[in-house]
Amino acid sequence: MSFAAGYADFRARFLDRAPLRLERETGDHVFNPDLPPYAMWEGPPRDAAVLIPLRQLRGEAHVILTQRTPHLRSHAGQIAFPGGKIDAEDAGPRAAALREAHEEIGLSPQAVSILGDLAPYHTGSGYRIVPVVAEVAVDAVLVANPAEVADVFEVPLPFLMDPANHRKQSRSWQGRERFFYEMPYGERYIWGVTAGILRSLFETVYG
Repeated sequence: MSFAAGYADFRARFLDRAPLRLERETGDHVFNPDLPPYAMWEGPPRDAAVLIPLRQLRGEAHVILTQRTPHLRSHAGQIAFPGGKIDAEDAGPRAAALREAHEEIGLSPQAVSILGDLAPYHTGSGYRIVPVVAEVAVDAVLVANPAEVADVFEVPLPFLMDPANHRKQSRSWQGRERFFYEMPYGERYIWGVTAGILRSLFETVYG
């Protein structure tokens, strides 16, 4: 696969640095040190995985994202990576991320080349998410599963890796100010866990 200028540097940095930063502490609680890692969940964390799919589009590296359907019980209508809970049948986070990407957006595992993992991201809702970074074939066919995904779209990687586009915002939660990242892109509002994982990718590669 051939990617745009600048991607080669990103790729080399990721391959060099990601294996050394798997023990980084990442998650909602990092922005909110007065809250525990799983502030809105009782019990042990639930293991999950997401795919961060990268591919060339119009001469530039892009990240594939999804818009969740509005009828889902959790995070309805929000922007997310393909992914979900790790099932007992999955051979680890990578297998789960590939399975979920195939189920949600029709991405064939044969069109994916995994580069590596990020440090697990801990969410306030009780998930321990392993982000799996991968390259996707330029001609890969993507078809949204209407039961889960309302839309599939792509955002330029340089935009997402520009810290000027990482805005720190807050909302009130149980009488406390809770902080999070947002990365608005046109009409797309990228925020919360998705923006937090993208920030983790940035810090892994460039931090």
